[in-house]
Amino acid sequence: MNDLVVAKEPADSAVAIACVTAYFAELAARFEGGFDPGQPGYANPKDAGDFFVARRGDSVVGCGAVKKHAPGIAEIKRMWVAPAARGQGIAKALLRALEDEARRQGYTQIVLDTNKALIEAHALYRKAGYRETERFNDNPYAHLWFVKDLT
Repeated sequence: MNDLVVAKEPADSAVAIACVTAYFAELAARFEGGFDPGQPGYANPKDAGDFFVARRGDSVVGCGAVKKHAPGIAEIKRMWVAPAARGQGIAKALLRALEDEARRQGYTQIVLDTNKALIEAHALYRKAGYRETERFNDNPYAHLWFVKDLT
């Protein structure tokens, strides 16, 4: 895992766009009824917040973003690991980097939402100390909402 690097990337870079495109394609394949990021209530990709990319050598293996949700509360968006790179601790490292960035920016709590089909994500978040909470947005694809205190 020593060769894994998670670092900020401009959200409009070719690398970031390729990551988000792959992420959206996977969501379209996995979600019941498909996925359309243009749906009302789904976060605008142009408002990605601080976008991060995970690289292993020359390969981009994942991405995610942290953005302001409310005063003192950050939100994780677009967290994804390439299918061929799963099971190697990349999601855990990426999640840790996003949480560290939220702490660095002074947030004391972090929230996220996820779809019922993404059972691997549910397990990751629970293992990382997230707990289910009430709906906090109008994302039409979300079925579960999580929160974690960062203090």
